[in-house]
Amino acid sequence: MSAHISPMPAQPLALEQEGILPTLFGQGYGTYKSKPGAFIASYACNVLVTVLLVWSGHWFVQHRRELSHDLSGLIDQATYLLPSSPTQAGGGGGGGDRDKLAASEGSPPKFARQQFTPPTAVPRNEAPILPIDPTVVGNPQIQLAQLMITGDPLSRISGPRSNGAGSGSGIGSGCCGGVGPGNGAGVGPGSDANMGGGAYRPGGGVTAPRAIFQPEPEYSDEARKAQFQGSVVLWLVVGPDGRPQNVKVVRSLGMGLDEKALETVRTWRFEPGRKDGLPVAVQVHVEVIFHLY
Repeated sequence: MSAHISPMPAQPLALEQEGILPTLFGQGYGTYKSKPGAFIASYACNVLVTVLLVWSGHWFVQHRRELSHDLSGLIDQATYLLPSSPTQAGGGGGGGDRDKLAASEGSPPKFARQQFTPPTAVPRNEAPILPIDPTVVGNPQIQLAQLMITGDPLSRISGPRSNGAGSGSGIGSGCCGGVGPGNGAGVGPGSDANMGGGAYRPGGGVTAPRAIFQPEPEYSDEARKAQFQGSVVLWLVVGPDGRPQNVKVVRSLGMGLDEKALETVRTWRFEPGRKDGLPVAVQVHVEVIFHLY
């Protein structure tokens, strides 16, 4: 027995196709009710997105130099604050009375804002008319371990007692009413006041320098090709004339960016830090941030 299967007639299929998505084939317009509000909202959204894209592109072109590398300048002021019990604050001092012997070991007197009587390891006047406790000039927050005798804390000579070979009163091999080999009424190598060597640090009556001319560094070719980013931290002393001195890298980035940061920061100019209203040398850190966009 054989079976014969006849093909399906074409007309029903055509009828079904006419009922599927009539609007896709241009049929049925007017069947569905349109909403003008939806069209207006869609049009407004497209216009807004287009405007934002054009504006952002224009802003990027106008600010591409600012985006290429950012100079954050002086590091946060928290870096400058003295600890609650500091042992140094930059500066120093020295003295002596031209003794033939080196200054003997001991503790300097307390730090004070002003000095009325310089320190001595060997008093030359046993009965002063107006006895006043000796002091060294500096931030009163600076606290040093106190020994039973007064002297130079950096000396290793326990005896005989001596004020040292320096001059201008005080103790040590330096000058001018302090303790140590420095110059001034502070303690240790350095000058003017406080203790710690070298220039002042901001805080304790010393204001921080402020950059007033800071051109941007250039990217090195090596770093640009490698799409390398990061920051370089520099240490420097801002002199009383506002010029940077002794600029050194304390956090390196490499890829030639350290050299670019050094080269540029040396051209910076600052409003110098001040103590008692007078410009003084102040040591600070500067961070130079490199970004590629």
